[in-house]
Amino acid sequence: MQSTDTYLGLLQERGKRGLPLERVYRQLYNKNLYLTAYGKIYRNNGAMTPGITEETADSTSVEKIDAIIDALRSERYQWHPARRVYIEKKHSTKKRPLGVTTWSDKLLAEVIRTILSAYFEPQFSDHSHGFRPGRGCHTALREIYYAWKGVTWIIEGDISDCFGSLSHELLISALSENIHDGRFLALMKKLLDAGYLEEWSYHQTLSGVPQGSIVSPVLSNILLDKLDTFVETVLIPQHTRGKRRKANKQYTHLLDQAKGLFKQGQKEAAQRVRRQAQQLPSYDPQDPNYRRLRFCRYADDFVLGFTGPKSEAEEIKQQLRTFLREELKLELSEEKTLLTHARSGAARFLGYEITVRQENRKRTKNRASGTKRRSINGHIGLRVPRAVLVDKCTRYKKHNKVMHRTELLNESDYTIISTYQLEFQGIANYYQLAYNMHTLHYLRWVMDQSLTKTLARKHHTSVQHIVDKYKAELLVDGVIYKGLRVVVPREGKKPLVAIWGGIPLTWDIQANLEDQPQRRWNRRSELEKRLLAQVCEQCGVTFLTDLIEVHHIRALKDLTKYEGRQKPLWVKIMAARRRKTLVLCRTCHQDLHAGRPLMRQKSSS
Repeated sequence: MQSTDTYLGLLQERGKRGLPLERVYRQLYNKNLYLTAYGKIYRNNGAMTPGITEETADSTSVEKIDAIIDALRSERYQWHPARRVYIEKKHSTKKRPLGVTTWSDKLLAEVIRTILSAYFEPQFSDHSHGFRPGRGCHTALREIYYAWKGVTWIIEGDISDCFGSLSHELLISALSENIHDGRFLALMKKLLDAGYLEEWSYHQTLSGVPQGSIVSPVLSNILLDKLDTFVETVLIPQHTRGKRRKANKQYTHLLDQAKGLFKQGQKEAAQRVRRQAQQLPSYDPQDPNYRRLRFCRYADDFVLGFTGPKSEAEEIKQQLRTFLREELKLELSEEKTLLTHARSGAARFLGYEITVRQENRKRTKNRASGTKRRSINGHIGLRVPRAVLVDKCTRYKKHNKVMHRTELLNESDYTIISTYQLEFQGIANYYQLAYNMHTLHYLRWVMDQSLTKTLARKHHTSVQHIVDKYKAELLVDGVIYKGLRVVVPREGKKPLVAIWGGIPLTWDIQANLEDQPQRRWNRRSELEKRLLAQVCEQCGVTFLTDLIEVHHIRALKDLTKYEGRQKPLWVKIMAARRRKTLVLCRTCHQDLHAGRPLMRQKSSS
């Protein structure tokens, strides 16, 4: 049985070389892949959410993994229909459908996702950033910032109901181009056709990837990679020509005139002519022999930056629409697919506004030549949209007045301050690439007012009293900020500290939340090692057979309900270790759920 590291390494190598895969289905018998998958997804919020059955991550065992493998070996594994729920859709009264699958399906889907991702990842386009390791919103935006200098038009692309409209036939066809294994393709076809239950009525899924399934993002990327290939091999070559723009003759003429005036000693006249030249572009913006087309995609949202006339930009838009309709059976959204002039307007992508900056008066000295240039002109500007700022502030207002948050009044001061800090930290981190990040100062002021009003309302006192009680000076990167601090002492432990403030609002184009070091497959997670040790962490018995299960809880805060009364041993163990899992023998696990005291005697079996 190959280790996870060995097999996935082989897949990556075949993917890089473009070699097809064979006998993939038999690799689904590899127990190591399931242990790796379990070690990755057991932390997910949905791990303890049941699908159409009561099965969750709780009670996971090596025996359960063996049961999945046995069903696959005899080709009788059946995907369960997803339990459909609806979640609110941002900036819309509509709700987004979400499918909740059973735990066994999640585990197998993660194994399949790992295999497909390892093989296809080296083949995906460098311009694709969604649902990929080491990539995300910030890497997509940074590509646009560095590579799109001088674009004239920005095409915002949005595919209507993309994930719900992907053709099953095209998905299986795309997989079969690289995977030559009929049993594996049949298993994937069953996954796509599994359907869903809504109010206990079964519905078929005739198109689209399973909503909420772990494997859906990589499946969508496999099919949408054909869009990336079309843009890179057809559209970009068609609409890219010329090494550089021609010089603007009028601009060159004015500079020569200014030089002549300087030589004649007429400095004031020369400066006037030079200022006149600075109002003109140095290169010909209408050069018919110069074109550039740039592309960037994140999931089903994509943007193209085009340097050239509007008529050609409209033609590119129509070519995209035709390709998606005829080749991928998808439709561009008329409302969201927009053509924006980059200098006079701003396109929306991934929550940012993208524009081309123009400031003729700002000149910086070139280190090499020593001359001053209009360095900002033509560069991409990423900024926080005003609509986002207004929307974020609205949460803390009522009738246009900053208010307290009623839902937090029953929480501790520590929790209230931590909540506000985490919310603002998340917003500030995401918008670090925006050159107008300083506009978040207003949001910070609104949240500061709401926070102090919430604490004052809770304690039936004044805002000033709260400020005097919790005010603190926070030292961050050598800079002192004014903020709030609450300290909760704990006997025999370090005190809990929550702060509000100390978050610098400085532009940082290198900021990135997605570039995390990739997990090495051969390193087992802590939970995998504990499960394979076959030792009950409550009674201490070592088992030679598969009689060990893992107990899961949703969150550590669930243990607080035992405060003020006799705590069971398992609660003490989990609280001391600060872990949401506990490896137990089957007897101890059954006793735990039944609320029985520990009866087993410590003896080996």
